[in-house]
Amino acid sequence: MASHRRPKQPSRARVTVLTATAAAAVALTSQAAHADPKPTKSEVKAKVDKLYHEAEAATEKYNGAKEQQDNLKKQADALQDKVARGQDELNTLRGELGSLATAQYRSGGLDPSVQLLLSSDPDSFLDQASALDQLTAKQAESLQKIQAKQRTLAQQRKEAQGKLTDLAEVRETLGKSKTKFQGKLAEAQKLLNTLTAAERAKMAADDERASRAAGERVTLGGNGSGGSGGSGGQVADLGNEAPASALGAAALQAASTRVGKPYVRAATGPDSFDCSGLTQWAYAQAGAQITRTTYTQINQGTRIARSQLKPGDLVFFSNTTHVGLYAGNNTVLHAPYPGTNVRYESMSTIGSFQAAVRI
Repeated sequence: MASHRRPKQPSRARVTVLTATAAAAVALTSQAAHADPKPTKSEVKAKVDKLYHEAEAATEKYNGAKEQQDNLKKQADALQDKVARGQDELNTLRGELGSLATAQYRSGGLDPSVQLLLSSDPDSFLDQASALDQLTAKQAESLQKIQAKQRTLAQQRKEAQGKLTDLAEVRETLGKSKTKFQGKLAEAQKLLNTLTAAERAKMAADDERASRAAGERVTLGGNGSGGSGGSGGQVADLGNEAPASALGAAALQAASTRVGKPYVRAATGPDSFDCSGLTQWAYAQAGAQITRTTYTQINQGTRIARSQLKPGDLVFFSNTTHVGLYAGNNTVLHAPYPGTNVRYESMSTIGSFQAAVRI
């Protein structure tokens, strides 16, 4: 006889486990279907290069704010020093006037007008012209000196306070710029970390090879700029273009001795540089003082067309966020970006040409 027993139902605990497992499988499948694909090496390089350019722009703003901060600090210190010296002079003048009052008192009592004179507000005394008639010529002269000195001190204090206010604002800008470029560099490093060590090594090798595409095979031309340095014997084909001036030639020669030195943000040499730090240092060695940042260097000297470039001229790229020294044969000597060294590079691989300046 057939059994009519009902089949055993699965326990509630087992149903719960099966349901959770199924839900997890569905979730994982859904995540896999919607997960962003890992970027390719070329995509990572493009994004990293963009971040480096943005970091360099923030670095140049940082450099400008740092230079402005240093100048404001010097100006504020000088004004505060003037105020201190002026206060000493004012105290001396008041002492002299007090001596006159004492002498007058001994000769017949302290005149009420002198009491007014020695008050904390001598200016109000001058408004009372009738009182001047009662003073000796020497007392009137001393009072006028005090008045002039007080006005000078008030102006200097106001200027000093203004410089200190500006200094506080510049320091705030400095902090924001620093945070920005640090963020860009951290983001770039995060992207690079998505690659394997082998991929990163190949990317670095490809980048170095591209930067020397201007002519590792060719000896230097006759522009006297030099071209070998600490970058493993890098030699660039600089052609035979003559510098426009001895100053430009000397600056380029100085920069060529820094080939192989590392890029370091906000560095001005002699052992590490950022882009504008290198150009400023090179021209300083040649005897010319130029400003600190790309945004100010572009307004120095004489603006020239790309077709007029000569060795030693400054060349600006990527919306004035990068600068290098033209070395000849469409080649620039520059400090590229973090992780690289000072090197020669074809203008075609650096970025969009912005402008050129001859110092």
